[in-house]
Amino acid sequence: MLALHELILYPVLAIILSTLLHGWLSAAALKPRKRLPPSPNKLPIIGNLHQLGKFPHRSLQSLSHRYGPLMLLHLGRVPVLVASSAAAAREITKEQDLIFSNRPKLSSPDRLIYCSKDVAFAPHGDYWRQMRSIFVLRLLSNKRVQSYRRVREEETSLMVEKIRKSAAAAAVVNLSDALESLTSNVICRVALGRKYGEERFFAEFVQLLGISPVGDYVPWLGWTNWFNGLDARRGRVAKRIDKFLERVVREHREMRVEVGDDAAAADMDFVDILLEFQRQNQGSSPVDDDVIKALILDAFSAGTDTTSNALDWTMVELMRNPSAMKRLQNEVREVAARNEGEIGEEDLAKMSYLKAVIKENLRLHPPAPLLVPRESTRDTKVLGYDVAAGTRVMINVWMIGRDPSLWENPKEFRPERFLGTSIDFKGLHFKLLPFGAGRRGCPGIAFATAVYELALAKLVCGFEFGLPNGGRGEDLDMTEESGITVRRKFPLLVVITPRV
Repeated sequence: MLALHELILYPVLAIILSTLLHGWLSAAALKPRKRLPPSPNKLPIIGNLHQLGKFPHRSLQSLSHRYGPLMLLHLGRVPVLVASSAAAAREITKEQDLIFSNRPKLSSPDRLIYCSKDVAFAPHGDYWRQMRSIFVLRLLSNKRVQSYRRVREEETSLMVEKIRKSAAAAAVVNLSDALESLTSNVICRVALGRKYGEERFFAEFVQLLGISPVGDYVPWLGWTNWFNGLDARRGRVAKRIDKFLERVVREHREMRVEVGDDAAAADMDFVDILLEFQRQNQGSSPVDDDVIKALILDAFSAGTDTTSNALDWTMVELMRNPSAMKRLQNEVREVAARNEGEIGEEDLAKMSYLKAVIKENLRLHPPAPLLVPRESTRDTKVLGYDVAAGTRVMINVWMIGRDPSLWENPKEFRPERFLGTSIDFKGLHFKLLPFGAGRRGCPGIAFATAVYELALAKLVCGFEFGLPNGGRGEDLDMTEESGITVRRKFPLLVVITPRV
């Protein structure tokens, strides 16, 4: 038989438990259920990492066809929102730009760019705002970009002359190499003041910058970076770059002492400008030597590979589409004929088809197909779906540029689609975002475009292009090589005939 206290205790416990259960169920019923974006099934530990493949922009396109223009992946323990429509891109980069203005912490930029003290990868906050202000107002203002016009014109002319000599000496010219040298030489002169002749190791820097090791998503697998040699490579490249930039800064500091403060502002390169800012703001600015070097690395990572790859893809598309090539050559040569065969930057405004060719190439081949990832700073909703704070965001601008609901015959190279329209790539039209938009959009669009347009105009004006062994343009290999930028896997080898 039950004791008296048990007869009392059990009913009391039952009442308490039923009350708690009722309260919990009521709270759960009242609490709104989160509406998360559609997600593919995930594996233990790695989540959806295995579904990214070698070319994430293409793999994500396939997944988006199944799960929609806004989907949620889990890369290891990192939630990742993938936006694959113009509407989603607009919501993230304009309507909720501030909420999605942060950068996730990534190991490669941290290791290679002085703990992400640059503009591209620094987390959102007061420091980033200061650095971006310096970058935009002092290094890449319209006035400053125009001041480097002479450098662009000289280097593009040197490229044309180099190609002309190569064509005379050999049957086949590596055009990809010539384009890489051009962009590297322009950035070296603008950022460092001169060509040092040892900057080619920056190519490995850009390649490493685009590697996202598994340890970034599954922290306890970080030891694999040691096992596969990634840590050693990043350490070696970081040390070599720091040694080189340390010498550059020291030389500039000594040179400024010699020439004094009256040196012509037009002759100041990026290092000069940053050192002057550092001197004028001692004690009140975070711009130390490491910050100067980090901002210089931003200029190299954003201004070399992106522009040379864009030029390379453009030449390939033109060779695959002879009618577009001929129309562009006729336009450029007609303008050049008025100036005794010369092309200057002032002539580019008269070349509407050239600008259309560039837009069409950037639609099909954006330099960074997924842009640099963002990160949400607080809970929010995107297109009706709940997105938690700390969610990483990828915008597949490569897929948006090939969206058949936005573009007629999207796989075709048809520059004519841009004639007579106001559509541009400067962050205002969300169907064409090769350089991003909003606070985290690329601040160097004007500078990159100036090099891009002038180099393309001089190339098609001065030469006829063919393929070795009578090859046809449509047979050119379009295989990609993935990284932070997507380039063609194989160099563009061409037979060049100088125009008489």
